[in-house]
Amino acid sequence: MSMHFIFDMDGTLFQTEKILELALQDTFDQLRSLDLWDTETPIDLYREIMGVPLPIVWESLLPNHSIEVRQKSNEFFHDKLITNINLGKGALYPHVEETFNYIKSLNGSIYIASNGQTEYLESIVRYYNLDNWVTETFSIQQIHTQDKADLVKSIIKKYNITTGAVIGDRLSDINAAKQNGLLSIGCKFDYSQEDELNQADNVIDNFLDLKALINLLNQCANKA
Repeated sequence: MSMHFIFDMDGTLFQTEKILELALQDTFDQLRSLDLWDTETPIDLYREIMGVPLPIVWESLLPNHSIEVRQKSNEFFHDKLITNINLGKGALYPHVEETFNYIKSLNGSIYIASNGQTEYLESIVRYYNLDNWVTETFSIQQIHTQDKADLVKSIIKKYNITTGAVIGDRLSDINAAKQNGLLSIGCKFDYSQEDELNQADNVIDNFLDLKALINLLNQCANKA
């Protein structure tokens, strides 16, 4: 039986925390220079809503600003994120590559489904050579609904997936798995929330736990 694993990016594969605050601080410094912001940078709010589609992010961070200001802030923010990635300021979570190698040794397939923008995701994939393992990376920009469940559904349809798992740190990942009949694996990492993880089929603390779980799933599949 083929094994298919669909991973979230931010807070699951990539330690976004390492570059997020830098980019967000630069963005709100820019807004302050334009007299469009006069209080502290809302980093804690961003952490709380991490994983939601970007329009909702900027509606939440800049509720009293125009759509144009939100769009320009998002563009500036992503330019800073990509710059920081290319400068090597980010990092994958420990044991990601080891786990990916293990999945490939089992002839498993790996995909990425993210609410992040395409260019941002491509910069991470390129910097860390994730194409060595990942079949394809999908951005929420590729669908109209901004719903991760629909994004995962598009992956399932394209690659004719009947069994597999979605691995992520937020409720959108867990719901995407459940709504598409896949196993949900919650990651108890930087941005995760206990009440959301409680809804996952399995919860891991690190990628070594995931490797052990995949080994168990493989053994069960071979016995079936």
